[in-house]
Amino acid sequence: MSHPSSPMHGHDAPHEGAHAADHAAHGSLRGYLTGFVLAAVLTVIPFWLVMGHVISSPVVTAALVLGLAAVQIVVHVVYFLHLNTRSENGWNMLAFIFTVVLVVIVLGASVWVMYHENANMMQMPPQAMPHTPGA
Repeated sequence: MSHPSSPMHGHDAPHEGAHAADHAAHGSLRGYLTGFVLAAVLTVIPFWLVMGHVISSPVVTAALVLGLAAVQIVVHVVYFLHLNTRSENGWNMLAFIFTVVLVVIVLGASVWVMYHENANMMQMPPQAMPHTPGA
């Protein structure tokens, strides 16, 4: 144990404050329940939109489902992963933003490639298509 006037005591104090800040950043029962309720609602709404055929346009429905999915990702990151601009001096959030950018690039490029593969595939003439019995 160090004496209050010893040099070692000055080094212990910032560490204790950092430990208290880390503990506070882990969240509370209220925070976890709030995140759970938001995540549940953001899961039920897309099911309702799709299964109830609430919107007649599939494009609008897909856009809403994707938008709600993005909001749910933010809820998970904030309430369960506790990533914010204050933790680890902002490095956690910077790493998360970098990951999001990479995922958007990979998914966007994949969709782009699949769309162009489909659009540029050779079309078979109707007489060359296989005939299925009973059709």
